[in-house]
Amino acid sequence: MSLALAFLAASLVGAAADGNSPPIPCEAIDSVGTAKMSADGTITLRIRSLWPQPVAETELVYAPGSSQYGDIKRHLGGITPGETKPVPPMCGTNSEP
Repeated sequence: MSLALAFLAASLVGAAADGNSPPIPCEAIDSVGTAKMSADGTITLRIRSLWPQPVAETELVYAPGSSQYGDIKRHLGGITPGETKPVPPMCGTNSEP
């Protein structure tokens, strides 16, 4: 799965609620879901779209050694076994390593 797909929700956060409202800036969103690292280092992301309502939700799993594992871990700002933390949207500066 591509990193872009992993952040499906980030691409949807700018949608206008009623077609007349301005989009909500990506930078205004704190989280698009949660990430949890299991004891073996596997990272599980549960992400969702936010506006106008939760219309899409998915779970993505990245095992150590996955081609995107390092990118996901870096985007989360690091994560340790047993830890659960919010997933920031991928936009602007928070998508940089």
